[in-house]
Amino acid sequence: RSVNIVAFGSEGDRFSEDNQQPSLIQSYLGRSALISQVDSSPSAGHLGNLVFTEYQACVFGNVRLVVHDCPVWDIFDSDWYTSRSLIGGADIIVIKYSVNDKALFQELKDSYVPMIKKALNHSSVPVILSATGARKNGVPCTCPLCTSDRRSCVTTSEGVQLAKELGATYLELHTLNDFYIQKYFGGVLEYFMIQSLNHKSTEKMKKRKKTQKCHRVQPPRLEQPEKMPILKGEASHYDADLHNLLCCCQCADVAFYPEDLSTMVEAHKIILCSVSHLFMLLFEVKTPADTHDASILRMAQSIFVVETKDTFSSAPRGVPPCVPPVRVVVKDSVFCSCLPDILHFIYSGAFQWERLEDDIKKKLKDPEKTENVLEKVKCILKTPGKLSTVKDCRSHQMKRLYNTSLRLFFNTPVLADVIFKIQGATVPAHRAVLVARCEVMAAMFNGNYLEANSILVPVYGVSKDTFLSFLEYLYTDSCCPASILQAMSLLICAEMYQVMRLQHICELYIITQLQSMPSRELASTSLSIVSLLRKAKFHNSDCLSTWLLHFIATNYLIFSQKPEFQDLSVEERNFVEMHRWPSNLYLKQLADYRNYIHSQKCHCAVM
Repeated sequence: RSVNIVAFGSEGDRFSEDNQQPSLIQSYLGRSALISQVDSSPSAGHLGNLVFTEYQACVFGNVRLVVHDCPVWDIFDSDWYTSRSLIGGADIIVIKYSVNDKALFQELKDSYVPMIKKALNHSSVPVILSATGARKNGVPCTCPLCTSDRRSCVTTSEGVQLAKELGATYLELHTLNDFYIQKYFGGVLEYFMIQSLNHKSTEKMKKRKKTQKCHRVQPPRLEQPEKMPILKGEASHYDADLHNLLCCCQCADVAFYPEDLSTMVEAHKIILCSVSHLFMLLFEVKTPADTHDASILRMAQSIFVVETKDTFSSAPRGVPPCVPPVRVVVKDSVFCSCLPDILHFIYSGAFQWERLEDDIKKKLKDPEKTENVLEKVKCILKTPGKLSTVKDCRSHQMKRLYNTSLRLFFNTPVLADVIFKIQGATVPAHRAVLVARCEVMAAMFNGNYLEANSILVPVYGVSKDTFLSFLEYLYTDSCCPASILQAMSLLICAEMYQVMRLQHICELYIITQLQSMPSRELASTSLSIVSLLRKAKFHNSDCLSTWLLHFIATNYLIFSQKPEFQDLSVEERNFVEMHRWPSNLYLKQLADYRNYIHSQKCHCAVM
């Protein structure tokens, strides 16, 4: 162990007649009781100049002490390499100056302190700034041409300020006696020597631990499992489906006529009643006593007349003969001319109010007539007991009426024109909704099939609860399975009727539920993941089947212990083995590491 000290500067005054006082470093080494075996020798710099004295001694018994005392500051000008090397290898730096040499102090402050700071390069080497000598009395001359101010003293505040710039410890040594050298200067210097030795011991211990850690056998690193494929949900096309129903007029059971019967506009009672209490009154879904709003009844009587005569020549397309058509005469000719635009507005979700305003304005080109028609539309859409304002109409955009209003007609015989028979029970439904939302049912009710002209339609291959959940999705565009098995049954039903969005919703539900299942529950559950995989593959759910294979591989240690694991095909087993987590390589490395830990070659570092 060793401590390197570098001292710069002189304790004497260059202009003093008696400049033979002993060196501070030499005095300390000679008087300190902790120093022994002192040896000194002059040393040359990088350029061969004799610029410093090197002292070697022992401190604290067996610690080697090396001191380089450089009394002349010219070393920074003449031999920058040597001065930089000295500072770079120093554990402690001592800077000395005389309080009676103001010129040298100013030169030290302006020229040499910046060089020292540059050589230190923000290192944490302790610096001692030692001001030696007793200040001499006398007032310096203020004449600008006089050089007597060279003998002016360096004040304490100037020394403290310089110490702050260097981050140094400031000492004032009025005389080089035993008190100032041994107890004052020596106490501070020995404190920094102890700190330096402690720091070196700590760094040595860290280096030793780092070396031991590098040679120690490390446990194997467990990589993260492969990322499973991400399923993206399909955007809803609920409003578009109902709007397309108006355009193709399949299963239309309402025909609007002007008073001269010159034109006809077809529609569907179930859609109209789902957004309007006025149409519920018109088609006898509700009675006037149920409405509690006389303005709606008056508006219905002033605009529409419902006729159910047998003389109606041609029934709307797609309606079974047993369902009588409804013929509605529109008494207001202006309103009747705007009826196609109003129906488009209703079938599009009743939320594009600004577009309806623009369409009617362009068609009528009369502000008074436009306002009259819009007021009637607001009355048609109003909720009984509430004011009908433009703000109320625009609020339909946010509420999306179909998602809530069509639910009122789900699994009810009101306006129903088809009945499904399933597992001995009957489920009423509405052809218009089924045709709009499901292409398979659209072909079934409008093609050359028995169901096209039948009221009672049998359903096979699916349970009643699953079929009700399927119909609920068609009516409301949402579904909430109660379990993974129910979601799989609904997925199979959605695949049977080719409703792809519902199939994707069920896939996402199954994946979400399995991902949230803790490992302990996954190990003890009776749910067969392999069975889910079989059903997903059989019913063309490629995304779900691929995800389930990754799920089995990621939880390999759990599923490999289950009997169902043996039911995987050769191809599936190979996929799982290839993507298993943790991998065979990791398990082998873990076994080797455990054998190493428990072997006699590995001993406890503490014992």
